[in-house]
Amino acid sequence: MHRVRIRSAVAVLALTLLPVTGCNTRERVCRSQEYPVKAVGNRTGAACVPKDQQPPSGYVRYPAGQEPVYIDDEWYRYWQTKVVDEHGTVVEQ
Repeated sequence: MHRVRIRSAVAVLALTLLPVTGCNTRERVCRSQEYPVKAVGNRTGAACVPKDQQPPSGYVRYPAGQEPVYIDDEWYRYWQTKVVDEHGTVVEQ
């Protein structure tokens, strides 16, 4: 019984300190060496591209400052409802 209490206390302490340590539990859209791109002509299509490469055919970069960083952040949700052309311009659906 004593061991269960110690384990519970350690778990509570770890969960309490998680925000203080700077750990982020949010899931990133891409890895740190990649950037997100939007699929042309598709509302939900997206991919991640290595930072030293251009987007592949059929994809465009997000406008500067409007890139989704985390799953379900403001820009992630915004771009899930938009379709873009080959120039990255939002088109009416």
